[in-house]
Amino acid sequence: MSVRSRRWLNLALAPLVAVAFLAAPASPASAEPNDPSSSSAQPDEKGDDKADQTLDDVLESSNRKFVQAKAAVAKSTANQRALNVKVTLAEAKRNTLIPEVNVIAAQQYRTGHLGTASFLLGSNGSNDFLKKAVSLEELNTLHDRKLNELNAAIDEVNATKAALDAEVKAEQTNLTAMKKQKEAADKALSLIGGNSLTAGFVDAQSKTAAPAPRNSDGGFSPEKCTVNDPTTGGCITARTLHMYQEVKKAGFSNFVGCHRDGGPFEHPKGRACDWSLQKSGFSEAHNATMKKYGNDLMAFLVRNADRLGIYYVIWYAQIWFPASGWKAYHGPSNHKDHVHVSML
Repeated sequence: MSVRSRRWLNLALAPLVAVAFLAAPASPASAEPNDPSSSSAQPDEKGDDKADQTLDDVLESSNRKFVQAKAAVAKSTANQRALNVKVTLAEAKRNTLIPEVNVIAAQQYRTGHLGTASFLLGSNGSNDFLKKAVSLEELNTLHDRKLNELNAAIDEVNATKAALDAEVKAEQTNLTAMKKQKEAADKALSLIGGNSLTAGFVDAQSKTAAPAPRNSDGGFSPEKCTVNDPTTGGCITARTLHMYQEVKKAGFSNFVGCHRDGGPFEHPKGRACDWSLQKSGFSEAHNATMKKYGNDLMAFLVRNADRLGIYYVIWYAQIWFPASGWKAYHGPSNHKDHVHVSML
């Protein structure tokens, strides 16, 4: 079979090829949508060492990512509207071309393929043969062009739908990122008293304390006041001593007093310590350094409460329990001059 004959045979099968193109599924979206949440692995504008960051720095970064994600969602929504229009136009073009290609393919099949020889041999003379050959070639050329147009239209529909799918995926990713940033910011703030207690002027993260020993059930059994108190000469529990050592190890070296006689609460039981904001004695926080020291110490205790076996923390007229979080505290001291911690 000659090259030209093979070409006509291929073109005669064009209707089947066209149907195959129409049945082919759209290519899956392979775009990688913008995920602001992934940027957490990148260095922050203020440095990638969170030990040098305050929670306010982290919240600012979090809110910046939230705004970025929100803008990306708005852009994605606009892109989806534009792509939906393109899909409609591309589908209309494809739907117009399908019957045109089918008509040409049917006519070509009648005059070409197996009937080509009889179609040409039935010519009346050389001039008629030449005219028929030319008309057949023109028909084939027309079919080639229309089939290419159809395939291009189908490709455009599939590509546009793939882009639309990618935009929808990007929008969902960014909406998830917005929710994630909000939840992370709310959780970080609520854990250490919210804006009212620290205003974000507190270390972004605290050192991790070594865990205190637990009982066989995984809990903290009551302990007696059997260990010498290194701060007052009284006695404290082994768990209180462990907490004291871990706080010191974390860098909080100002004055502290633990055991104290008298009263119904934890001090006389050796289960509480008061951490001052200065090297000796107690004085209410009257500058940013003192307030930050108290904030950071409170944050260390709260973030490590489960590891250390903490009962509650009091700081700046607020009290925190692991089970219920922060509440206003009204007592003989407003605790603006020290951080109080009681142990289980």
